[in-house]
Amino acid sequence: MPIRFGAIADDFTGATDLAALLSRSGWPVSLRLGLPNPDDEPVAPFEIIALKIRTIPVEKAVEKALAAAQWLEQAGAKRFYWKYCSTFDSTPKGNIGPVSEALMQRLGASQTIYCPAFPENGRSVFMGHLFVGEQPLDESPMKDHPLTPMRDSSLVRLLSPQVSSPVGLANRLVVAKGVQALRERLDTLKTEGVLHVVVDAVADDDLTVTAEATMGFRLVTGGSALAMPLPKLLADAGELSGSRGQETQVRVGEGQLVLSGSCSAMTRRQVARYLPAAKSHRLDPLALAEQGVEPALDWLRDIPIEEAKLIYATAEPDEVRHYQQALGVEKSGALVEEALARIAQEAAKLGISRFVVAGGETSGAVVNALGVRQLSIGKEIAPGVPWTFTNSGDRTIALALKSGNFGAEDFFAQALSLLEAS
Repeated sequence: MPIRFGAIADDFTGATDLAALLSRSGWPVSLRLGLPNPDDEPVAPFEIIALKIRTIPVEKAVEKALAAAQWLEQAGAKRFYWKYCSTFDSTPKGNIGPVSEALMQRLGASQTIYCPAFPENGRSVFMGHLFVGEQPLDESPMKDHPLTPMRDSSLVRLLSPQVSSPVGLANRLVVAKGVQALRERLDTLKTEGVLHVVVDAVADDDLTVTAEATMGFRLVTGGSALAMPLPKLLADAGELSGSRGQETQVRVGEGQLVLSGSCSAMTRRQVARYLPAAKSHRLDPLALAEQGVEPALDWLRDIPIEEAKLIYATAEPDEVRHYQQALGVEKSGALVEEALARIAQEAAKLGISRFVVAGGETSGAVVNALGVRQLSIGKEIAPGVPWTFTNSGDRTIALALKSGNFGAEDFFAQALSLLEAS
């Protein structure tokens, strides 16, 4: 089946989020973890490449994104999508803007848009400001994110230092008038030299308008929800052929483990909710620095694989700051990621086949440690969070890779229960 749409995601949970929403259409979706080999062939009309570039140095992020775009272009993609978090996680130096500009230059895109809205998960953009529920981004728990603290809700102001040309806005009043009005607004801004345009969206209908208005764009950027209307739009335009995929039943072996490295407000609530139902072990970065991961591995080996288990580094903002002051921001995060990756490897050796992983950085570390290169997409547990599956030797491993802020408070139990029922 020829490729129609090529996406590059800045982390692994964001990629599964995008894959889940596209899969709702029934059309096949391929999710690749890390850069494909040059001779790999496309296998679906929607190809997603998940990279781990959200917080790495800008130059490295651009390099990897361009390599992904090269593979997608050679595979035949005509439309490209740069996917980042619905809370626009970045810093004044990047990486959202620099990657966008590099992709625009490579792909010959004369203008692009930015729309991280995901109304189904409470993310909306109004008058250029990003809201998490009813809170502006800079008043939400994202203001205390350990790697990308978001201290401004204005996407225009957030993006402007990251790009080399002006940033404009197509606000909700324009979007509400429909596809033609939005196209005219984008054209007007383009004649004024505005190549980067933030587009408002407070409801799914706004996303449909924006997706249709930008069908002629070589590159679109945004959260996962903006891509959701694309399969229908492409099908209506006669650009999708063949048959839709059918959901397959996947048999997964026993053994379960929840690994949580996220310190988001929702993940903190999810960990607290799951603690009474599971055997648990907490990772302390200071203890990891002194003792390494072996105590956690010993604990894991002592618990029967069929029992509910939780290993977590999730902590309150004050605790995170304490660790960062004692160890440094990079070392504190690296210790946790390396520990959770090593734990995942040991869990797989012990025969555990069902993993729920909370946090984008954690998910990237875990799937890399497990050597996962490609995932098939299963049922959604929560909006934007599906079960995914990969083969490891003679067995199937199930992975639920959850962005920190996604899911309800009972997400961990809900995820494992859904897998048991499938």
